[in-house]
Amino acid sequence: SICTGLSAFSKGWVDFAVYRFLTGLGVGGVFGLAVALIADTLPDRSRTGALGTLQALSAVGNITAGLVSMLMGSMVSKGSVSPDQAWKYMFLVGALPAFLCVFIAIRVKEPEKWVKAREAGRLSGAKFGSYSSLLGEARWRKPALLGMLLCVSGVIGLWGIGFFSPELVGDVIERSLRAEGVAADQIAGQKGWWVGMNSIVQNAGAFIGMLAFTRLAQGMGRKPAFVLTFALAMVATIGYFQFFNGRGDIWMSAIMGACQLALFAGFAIYLPELFPTRLRSTGTSFCYNVGRFVAATGPFTLGQLQSKLKEGLEGADAKIEAFRMAATYMSGIFILGIIVVLLMPETKGRELPED
Repeated sequence: SICTGLSAFSKGWVDFAVYRFLTGLGVGGVFGLAVALIADTLPDRSRTGALGTLQALSAVGNITAGLVSMLMGSMVSKGSVSPDQAWKYMFLVGALPAFLCVFIAIRVKEPEKWVKAREAGRLSGAKFGSYSSLLGEARWRKPALLGMLLCVSGVIGLWGIGFFSPELVGDVIERSLRAEGVAADQIAGQKGWWVGMNSIVQNAGAFIGMLAFTRLAQGMGRKPAFVLTFALAMVATIGYFQFFNGRGDIWMSAIMGACQLALFAGFAIYLPELFPTRLRSTGTSFCYNVGRFVAATGPFTLGQLQSKLKEGLEGADAKIEAFRMAATYMSGIFILGIIVVLLMPETKGRELPED
């Protein structure tokens, strides 16, 4: 949160990149700790619902960001804020959760289960949070590596494709606004407003999708829920990037958001169920964060693919059409998730593993 706020004061791309890198470290670290904390605290009957709800609530933050984006767009249109300053205010708003972190640090206690396991580990010599244990012991190495590939599929699908929907929305909306004869000085503000609306709709769908995945995981099991959702995510993503053509299609963002982000509820539910108490947060963080690191190639691949496809196209819409096709081709990454999850264990109805 602090580095998000500091991003507003960046003087160049180097310090901006440093702030964003540190923000990414914090986000990745919190995910593993949060899901392990809940998994170790709540009884088995409540764990799945709580973890799914935790992840669903992440959409609330994204919706808030969308509302702020819409507000900035309106202020830019009215001339009360310049486009060069609007992005800075967005980052400053992102610093506000730092105050919540202080409250959490004071109030939240270590899970009793973890405290007892650590004490037992001291007596037996078992290593807590050890990557050498995670990757050196065959029993935990396989789920760690497969879990990492599972996350690669979902994270590339979202951060490498889905969260680039504002680029398509912005270009399509700008084209339609120009066709309608909207004044040039009003286009930037209205475009920003619709990009914010897209984010809100996408994350409203995500909230519903993550709750739906939670129910599916409780009912049909983790593996069937993943297979179904990966398939739906691929279909929804291809459909969105092929057929989104204007403001009347903004509802499609909700469908894509629901299908893509539902997978992240699955990660929150499933990953902690693969590892023992002494490796739960470590294993979960490894799967998610190494997956994020590998998935960082997604945006670069999307951009390179778009540039390559654009070479064979002509006309004013060449950029848009190349982007549509690049996103469509990359949607095949969801197939990797289906293959990987079929190789992993079903954990529905089982107690959390221990050594």
